[in-house]
Amino acid sequence: MMPNFTGETVDQAIELGLSTLNLTKAEAEIKIIDEGKKGFLGIGRKEAVVVVESAERVTEVKEEVVIEKTISGIEEPIKETGEMASTRTGELVNLNDDEAVTALAVYLKDITRDLGAPAMVKVTRTNDRIMFNLESDKKGLLIGKHGKLLNAIQYLAQVYIHRIAKNRLSIVVNVGDYRERREAIIKRLAKQTLRQVRETEQPVFLEPMPAFERKQVHSLLASESDISTHSEGNEPHRYLVVELKK
Repeated sequence: MMPNFTGETVDQAIELGLSTLNLTKAEAEIKIIDEGKKGFLGIGRKEAVVVVESAERVTEVKEEVVIEKTISGIEEPIKETGEMASTRTGELVNLNDDEAVTALAVYLKDITRDLGAPAMVKVTRTNDRIMFNLESDKKGLLIGKHGKLLNAIQYLAQVYIHRIAKNRLSIVVNVGDYRERREAIIKRLAKQTLRQVRETEQPVFLEPMPAFERKQVHSLLASESDISTHSEGNEPHRYLVVELKK
């Protein structure tokens, strides 16, 4: 399943796709699905829809999606079934948790293949989130410069599972130990930001981060009685502002 992007115009939809996937037009393959309609006085308006993917294509391999479902310390492998594979061609909505997790694993496998870095997808669950780990020989390609491509994949995955799942699921997409290393960086960043805000008495605007990373910073600073945090901007470029309480 290829990632779709929407906008008020075709150009806006393409720009969103290029920005999200961190691609230039020369690096992308773009397909217009729907040119949209302006409507009259807002009535009958329809957004433009495009598909944007990496122009570097690879031969599809027949690796299976394997999900490691960790419940009470027991790992149970789950494989994509023929029934799920046939359903992928239709609209997936209102799925239970297991069905949504399996569908997202398949979606991520398709994305990594289209990006030229086919990956196995392994899933582990904790009490508060579901981790999708992409195992690939091209980890660097999937992570991208400063993690931008991995964060773009994270954003697409979150949008996708919110659309198909009956329940609201918190998910994290990881490659290797990138998220663990990133968590250590987030902790150092929170301390540095706290010191900077207090020394300068000016707000600090952090780099765009996925929602779960912004939540980490917020949690780390929540106990500071003189500090407030809030998010600004639109996904996937939403960022955190740290400032003194007024």
